[in-house]
Amino acid sequence: MSEATITPATLTIGIDLGDRQSHVCVLDAGGDVVEEGRIPTKPQALRARFEGLALTRIALEVGGHSAWVAELLKELGHEVIVANPRKLRMIFQSDSKSDRLDAEQLARVARLDPRLLSPIEHRERSARADLVVMRSRDALVTTRTRLVNHVHGVLKSFGHRVKKYPAPGFHRQVAGQIPDELRPALQPILDTLEALAERILGFDRELRRLSTTTYPQTALLSQVNGVGPITALCYVLTIEDPRRIERSRNVGAYLGLRPRQRQSGQRDPELGITKAGDRDLRRLMVQCAQYILGPFGRDSDLRRWGLELAGRGGATAKKKAVIAVARKLSVLLHRLWLTGEVYEPLLNTHRRAAARAHESAALAG
Repeated sequence: MSEATITPATLTIGIDLGDRQSHVCVLDAGGDVVEEGRIPTKPQALRARFEGLALTRIALEVGGHSAWVAELLKELGHEVIVANPRKLRMIFQSDSKSDRLDAEQLARVARLDPRLLSPIEHRERSARADLVVMRSRDALVTTRTRLVNHVHGVLKSFGHRVKKYPAPGFHRQVAGQIPDELRPALQPILDTLEALAERILGFDRELRRLSTTTYPQTALLSQVNGVGPITALCYVLTIEDPRRIERSRNVGAYLGLRPRQRQSGQRDPELGITKAGDRDLRRLMVQCAQYILGPFGRDSDLRRWGLELAGRGGATAKKKAVIAVARKLSVLLHRLWLTGEVYEPLLNTHRRAAARAHESAALAG
């Protein structure tokens, strides 16, 4: 790529990141394409290309490589815009799609109004590394669940049934119930389950250490019944800084727990949630909500409110109540983190009771 005719201060660059090669499109101040080409998606190649270039606006789409690429380009002094892919669907919808055109579109939108790209901010490198610990644990738990289901399925197909033992000790409980004809096939699975249990325990210890030593603010979130150490740590690592979100009530939308909207004229259909934001944290919020509304959930304002919503209809109302409680829980956790307050499960109930008592006293007087 030649740089002979380029004045860096006037440039806008779009990069369509690929696994091996990335396409680069450079626009001048007038919006004309002055350079196009490919570059290896490697740190040394990107550093050699963009080091020494004056402050330049560079747009790229979020993806597997975007975190480290954005980090490198910012280190070199450039303005980096990481575009939200949910917004890019509308911008890049075309019958003629290619890496070259995607890079050009990124550059053009970034040049005109970066807000159209709904820019996102990647987490700090240390937070991303700690989050990988949690996601590695989750990957092992998912694998364990699949293997346990495999054993159940095989035994059932041969006319044998075993109880649904808890997954951590499943391999020990089932070991003596495997028929001889199936032992060559299932014993290696049980051995793998034993190894997985040990690895998962190791991850649990590491996550507890992180919560205690590196992220003590998780204790504020764990005050809420139903919010365990893993959920609290995932919340802190995902949000990173509670001040990033101006209002606590916006956290629900940030995690994709807000209903989608498609209002047109007199039509305003009821739609599902947006499912934007971090999928893992959204799943944990929903699981916490299910626990809060379930038989083991403790009495609280949140539980009472959710049960009231669930009681307004059938199965649909119950599902909506779970999402509503998950959304409200995400707001509550943000508020506790931001203020450092002690959580009072029945604060609103006690306030209403005190207000009613005050009104009764005033009337009696």
